[in-house]
Amino acid sequence: DVPLGAFLSGGVDSSTVVAFMAEASRQPVKTCSIGFDVASADETAYAEQVAQLFATDHRARVVSADQFDAIDTLAGMFDEPFADASALPTWRVCQLARENVTVALSGDGADEALAGYRRQVFHAHEERLRGLLPAAMRRNVLGPLGKVYPKADWAPRPLRAKTTLLSLAGSAEEGYARALAVLPPELRGGLYSDHMAGQLGAYRAEQPLFAMMAAAPMRSGLDQAQYVDLKFWLPGDILTKVDRTSMAVSLEAREPLLDHRLVEFCAMLPDNLRVRGRQGKWLLKKAMGRYLPEDVLYRPKQGFVTPIAEWLRGPLAGKARGISKSAMLARTGWFDNARLALLAEEHIAGRSDHSRVLWQLLMLDRSLARLGIS
Repeated sequence: DVPLGAFLSGGVDSSTVVAFMAEASRQPVKTCSIGFDVASADETAYAEQVAQLFATDHRARVVSADQFDAIDTLAGMFDEPFADASALPTWRVCQLARENVTVALSGDGADEALAGYRRQVFHAHEERLRGLLPAAMRRNVLGPLGKVYPKADWAPRPLRAKTTLLSLAGSAEEGYARALAVLPPELRGGLYSDHMAGQLGAYRAEQPLFAMMAAAPMRSGLDQAQYVDLKFWLPGDILTKVDRTSMAVSLEAREPLLDHRLVEFCAMLPDNLRVRGRQGKWLLKKAMGRYLPEDVLYRPKQGFVTPIAEWLRGPLAGKARGISKSAMLARTGWFDNARLALLAEEHIAGRSDHSRVLWQLLMLDRSLARLGIS
């Protein structure tokens, strides 16, 4: 009874939604996608492939670094310092959808319900290793090794030995908190001023996450990771992002893969129907084999990643350098400005990928300015 469409990235989840919409619809499904001016982050070719497969009425638009000033609009939209940079392209794809429809279906939820995130699979493997290695060895050997091992943000997760060693040295809760965190606690603490560090004392931002993981109803490490993502990551990041950005343009976003009966069914599945080897969402991919080609089902997961790392090394490098000079952040007294400056220079030089925390700081600066907090 309303104009209906779908977001289409070309990944398994959105393609699944579009496949069933196309099967049920007498008219071409209206689909839309967002691309980027950085080739490594652009998925529009995959979206176009799926759009052609199901003969959808498809449109795409490109987001580039010159749209950075929309950060002020985002700060107003969320009314809090929401630090996921993919809010920018999500808002843009909502704008594009709203030109033709008033309701758009999204593919969110499958990663949480069916173990589609690499971090969930790694957590399950790490938990098995924790069970095999004595606690003293993990703490006294792997921990010190992890502290001196060089950081390799550029490498695939299995080769980031520093991350893996530090994760294995601690508890399951500590390990998964590291996987979710923008910055590990030892680096995060180094950003604060002496006064702020004193005010924080022993406080850990991860404490609510630790409590949630300890209380998780679980049969395995995979269950534990998925439970936290369903209770913590999904409502706090993904659904908040989609809800605020869609409502900002008077678009209603619906999430068919989060139907409670489907989520409850997925929660009852044994691990081997969710993950085989390192392949997450195994059952979904098998079920969709009759609808989707293998290069859609089994290509490496990319996710809706904004190329903020490349932008902050290129056209937005000045924005990164400006963080340590922010009058708004300086007035809070929260941060060590010299450390913020070093953070930006390390990123711009390509020595580390600090893009997520730099975006966090930029969003914090704009949110404080909007809210008039000093």
